[in-house]
Amino acid sequence: MRVFLFLLLSMVVVIAAVTLAVVGGGKGDVLRDVPPEQLTDPLPVSRPVGREDVEALRLPVGVRGYRMADVDEALARLGAELAERDARIAELEAALAGARAGRPDLTKEPADRAPHDEETGR
Repeated sequence: MRVFLFLLLSMVVVIAAVTLAVVGGGKGDVLRDVPPEQLTDPLPVSRPVGREDVEALRLPVGVRGYRMADVDEALARLGAELAERDARIAELEAALAGARAGRPDLTKEPADRAPHDEETGR
């Protein structure tokens, strides 16, 4: 019976010690508040965003997932860059179409000339 009481008392002391260690025993803050992660390597401002920039982008994680402000900022930047590139592509395609309309396409064979047969030489 004494062994049982000794083990029971020992278990209570161990549980109390662990509880005090976790709670902090009233000696101030055991765990300090950690400042939220910030986006340390944002997308470059001085040049257009490249594939490497997007692949290297690592958004900081908050309590419930990614921080919305950082995700919104990255998506807004990527959207603006894509819109700018789409506008530039449309402008260049329009210029190319206008240039092609003004002169014949030299890559096509004329319709009145038959294709050259390499075997017969005609």
